[in-house]
Amino acid sequence: MMTLSMYILLLLAVIFANAPFFTPRLLGVLPLKHKHFGHHLVELMVGLVLAAVLGYVLENRAGSVHPQDWEFYVVVVCLYLVAAFPGFVWRYFWQGKNKE
Repeated sequence: MMTLSMYILLLLAVIFANAPFFTPRLLGVLPLKHKHFGHHLVELMVGLVLAAVLGYVLENRAGSVHPQDWEFYVVVVCLYLVAAFPGFVWRYFWQGKNKE
């Protein structure tokens, strides 16, 4: 059964995954003239780390933290990238066609 904190964590992960594609600023703070794909990758990694730390803190608050193997982390990264897909499509495919 999912608790409210799990829903909030999932919502924040989706927001962190899509935020790099919707703002021209680096990490939402530093203005850039042109954000390239490398900037987006760095922001995606920072968002993933923030979501992972928040998940760890929430799991630690609820009880003992389960030890995880490498498969867990691979699946988490893949799901995070799937959550980032709408922002990626909007930035690189849809917005580019509307500029013409």
